[in-house]
Amino acid sequence: MTLPRLCALAAAAALLVGCGATVEPAAAGPSGSTPSAEVANCGQVVDYPTPRRAVAYDVSGSEKMFALGLAPRMRGYVMNSVADPSIAGSDYKDDYAAVERLGSARISREIVIGAKADWVIAGWNGGFSEARGITPKLLEQVGVNSYMHTETCWDFPDGDKRRVTPLEALYTDLLNLGGIFGVRDKAESLVAELRGRADKVRESAPPVDERARVWVYDSGTDQPFTAGKHAAPTDIIDVAGGRNVFADLEKGWSAVGWEAVVKADPEAIVIVDYADQPAADKINFIKSSPRLANAPAVKENRFHVLSYGDMVSGPRNIRAAESLAGYLRSIGR
Repeated sequence: MTLPRLCALAAAAALLVGCGATVEPAAAGPSGSTPSAEVANCGQVVDYPTPRRAVAYDVSGSEKMFALGLAPRMRGYVMNSVADPSIAGSDYKDDYAAVERLGSARISREIVIGAKADWVIAGWNGGFSEARGITPKLLEQVGVNSYMHTETCWDFPDGDKRRVTPLEALYTDLLNLGGIFGVRDKAESLVAELRGRADKVRESAPPVDERARVWVYDSGTDQPFTAGKHAAPTDIIDVAGGRNVFADLEKGWSAVGWEAVVKADPEAIVIVDYADQPAADKINFIKSSPRLANAPAVKENRFHVLSYGDMVSGPRNIRAAESLAGYLRSIGR
């Protein structure tokens, strides 16, 4: 989340040393003691006591928790108000309503301490940040454990630099949360369901050399903000049967030059919808730009809108792939 404009702005689960892999939770200790689970998060092995007052940041953290039925274990969530439409369109609206919203901007150490949280999930840069004084190490000093989204491990200075694809990062997080919270069976079932849905979408995908060139426009006028190799949309587009024109960009979410967009010659454009930057305004801006007038996507009016909540790492990624696949097939791609 961590994540597009909000973030600066976001391994196989069986490998302990891999980025985000889970090991079996330790057996419960003597009566009254807190069970724990060992999890390798961004390459650092952590022994997590079972959280009882968890705080999630942004759609990504909140919906990974909600998807596993963990809303009752949450002290609250923090989410920037620009993501509010993502709540309205979420499958987890009831959970959002039931869990206290602790803030409508970025998460801070003050919010976490004030909530008496014992555990926090967020991404690097979007949530955890050296500059803003909220990091796993700083939280540990005040007795709060942390979990970092696997998607953002590549950018974490002390993290494991081995890369996993964005969807594998999502699955890793869900399995890890299952271990931390003692709902491993639920996590395994959910991951199997998501994988199955992704495989079904892939069945209708065209051959790789015939896939549509897709550009993700998040925001930005001087420089467009888009999704690179390590952001969820790259896998969403791949599952849907397209090709992210910036799939080779060794970034998560990043600004690029307009020249690079023109050179990519996109055949379809995915618009990320925010509360303060409606998709219609972004589409009108792109259509009015002489730089992109000859792009096939603009000439053919090929725009597909997905919400911010669909595009950050989370269980909604598969729904986004299903939606985009339907659109691409509708335009003959």
